[in-house]
Amino acid sequence: MKIELSKLAGFCPGVTRADTAIRKLIKEKKPEDEIYTLGHLIHNKIYNDELKALGVDSLSFDEAIEKIRSERRGELTIVIRTHGIKREEYQKLLDLNLEFPFNLVDMTCPSVKRIHKIADENTNDNTCFILFCNPSHPEAVGIMSYANGEKHAITSPEELLELDLKAKMPILCSQTTENLELFEKIKKILKKVCTNATFFDTICGVTENRQAEAVRIAKSADCMIVIGGRDSSNTKKLYELCKRECENTLWIESQADLPKEFVGKEHYNIGITAGASTPEDIITEVLKSMETKGMDFQGMLDETLKTIHTGDTVNGTICTIGDNEITLDLGVKVTGVLTKEQITDDSSANLRDMFKVGEEISVFVIRVDDKMGLATVSKKRVDKDNSWIVIKEAYDNGDILEGKVVAINKGGVVVSALNNNIFVPASQTGVARGGDLSTLVGTTQRVKLLEFDSAKKRALGSIKVILDAEKREREEALWATFEVGQHFTGTVKNLAAYGAFVDIGGVDGMVHNTELSWKRIKHPSQVVSVGQQIEVFIKELDVEKKRISLGYKTQEMDVWYQFVKCHEVGEIVPAKIVSLTPFGAFAEVSEGVDGLIHVSAISTERINAPADVLKIGDVVDVKITNIDDDNRKLSLSIRAIKEAEEKAAAAEARAAEAAARKAEEEAEAARIAQERADMAPYIVGSID
Repeated sequence: MKIELSKLAGFCPGVTRADTAIRKLIKEKKPEDEIYTLGHLIHNKIYNDELKALGVDSLSFDEAIEKIRSERRGELTIVIRTHGIKREEYQKLLDLNLEFPFNLVDMTCPSVKRIHKIADENTNDNTCFILFCNPSHPEAVGIMSYANGEKHAITSPEELLELDLKAKMPILCSQTTENLELFEKIKKILKKVCTNATFFDTICGVTENRQAEAVRIAKSADCMIVIGGRDSSNTKKLYELCKRECENTLWIESQADLPKEFVGKEHYNIGITAGASTPEDIITEVLKSMETKGMDFQGMLDETLKTIHTGDTVNGTICTIGDNEITLDLGVKVTGVLTKEQITDDSSANLRDMFKVGEEISVFVIRVDDKMGLATVSKKRVDKDNSWIVIKEAYDNGDILEGKVVAINKGGVVVSALNNNIFVPASQTGVARGGDLSTLVGTTQRVKLLEFDSAKKRALGSIKVILDAEKREREEALWATFEVGQHFTGTVKNLAAYGAFVDIGGVDGMVHNTELSWKRIKHPSQVVSVGQQIEVFIKELDVEKKRISLGYKTQEMDVWYQFVKCHEVGEIVPAKIVSLTPFGAFAEVSEGVDGLIHVSAISTERINAPADVLKIGDVVDVKITNIDDDNRKLSLSIRAIKEAEEKAAAAEARAAEAAARKAEEEAEAARIAQERADMAPYIVGSID
């Protein structure tokens, strides 16, 4: 006889949580205390009979109200069943607790609680809540009480088609233990009927996987045994699914229901599964009753009922995917809870885009809460351990890793690469000494590992070595193209007392002070500033020593050139006296252009020194008397202007005197002519 026992047979996490809680209450119970469950804690008669034998009976809601209001000697504890209760009943218990204090323990399955929240928060007068369920099941009754507005409980796709869904937005959920295949059909139909429907996958992930595994086993079994209470909804679904795959399927509540002919029939390939409310000892009794030579039933049972511990790395199957967490079937009696924070550092990531229901992933167990039936797990931790191997390979091979700078640490920065942290000392960041390391935080950087400690799982890397290597490559490529005379638009990177260093595309060249200006300067800051872009050209090139001398000043920038291009000898221009010497005065005729006024050219009168008639700062008109372009010298004269003015004045005086004489002569001639004219009437004949 070959037997395959489902690894997911027996208590689900929600039932395990409730069972653990009730047994703790029983253990701590004093003789005068009373413990009751509000309805049967789970749907299994044998289990509930056991609780009753231990002093824990079940009450209806009305009986519970009466018990709460009655007198009592000890403490009263009311335990809400795993299937939950109606909203109004829960509120009534809370109100009564204020008047008649008692211990209320809510053991509603977390998966059921989730549906309560969905129904309450997503329904209103404009929605129509639809629940695929067994309408008379306590879980369904409780869920329906949390829905607002119009609501319907359906048992089949046919019932869905009978609903009028045109006026309101449908909200579809399912009882946690319903048939997944049938629920998917209902969803498909609703999508066709309504374009505005909202779906919530609320079938318990453990239930989904339990059903899937039961179907798989049933397909290859000669006989399938389903163990569970007759009033258990999830057990009923298991039986129906297995019966469809294996005609010879039995539904038993305990070993006592197992036909005797099963024992010892070695030709059978027997499959066994159990509902979520089936205790482990009942499964054990069924297995032992079928025990035959060579079968390790204890090992089989241990494998089925195995547990996990903090620090374990286990595989889990994704059951549900929410906005901020994923639930996993870990193949044990607890449900894995994987939060977004334990998956990724990207808060904007969409978990539904990253994973799919049914996908298997490896996780690290952070904490196990048997009471709650939950295990907090981390994918980051597993990824980190796995990626550490990749990081080690990158170190061995000299490969470059890419990561995000997440923090500034003492003496450097921390780069997160492949979910692990790599320390980069400040000297290896590429930031200048004393620079602001915070500028790197949040940026993506490439890192090459310099040191690696396998035992301590520590890595030290460098950003700078990559930047330096790339810079060398760019420089080599540039040097091959450089020629004297080439022009570039460069950026001033640094200033020294003797000149400016300019980046011409990855290589620095130096512009000496004499090349920055046509006039003498004391510091390059008088002409350029760091960060400024300037036009330069290669003057000299030393490829071996990797030195470039750059030129900056051009003829267009030459103030002498600009002056002589616009002025000529004989022209009179304004000038400012800038210095005085015994032999003459220097005057600035344009910014950067000076000329000499010789002492002999200052005045038309004899003077001993220029200071006798001029002082620094005076602005005077001067005449350009000579332009020495080769030696860049100007000869200026004030005297020439004055002499010209005096000559012009003398000429003007002579002209005025001549004009006066002429005017007198013309006046005399006019007078004589007038006299003759006046005497003409008295003259009879010619005097001659």
